[in-house]
Amino acid sequence: QVQLVESGGGLVQPGGSLRLSCAASGFTFSNYAMNWYRQAPGKERELVAGISSVGGSRSYADSVKGRFTISRDNGKNMVYLQMNSLKPEDTAVYYCKAVYALLGRTYWGQGTQVTVSS
Repeated sequence: QVQLVESGGGLVQPGGSLRLSCAASGFTFSNYAMNWYRQAPGKERELVAGISSVGGSRSYADSVKGRFTISRDNGKNMVYLQMNSLKPEDTAVYYCKAVYALLGRTYWGQGTQVTVSS
């Protein structure tokens, strides 16, 4: 069955770094664009970063540009989010999402908590 499993979240001090990972299985990973979303308490889920199916195109929310980097390894069915210079406002549950627009298919992971606090 289709699975997206995020890992790498945790508690980090402001200015610190974390690397989130998302392991995909049960579908042809290289056909799917991958996105990272986040949802803070009391707020709507927002798109943080996206990467095309072969990794040639990346996009970022203005709030994370220059601090976060999305990457993928199609050989390992993995997508990553390197987060540097973390701020308290980055605190949220982070989700990965797979999108195959041509077929209208999307899959979500269960999320991983990131807390930025001193």
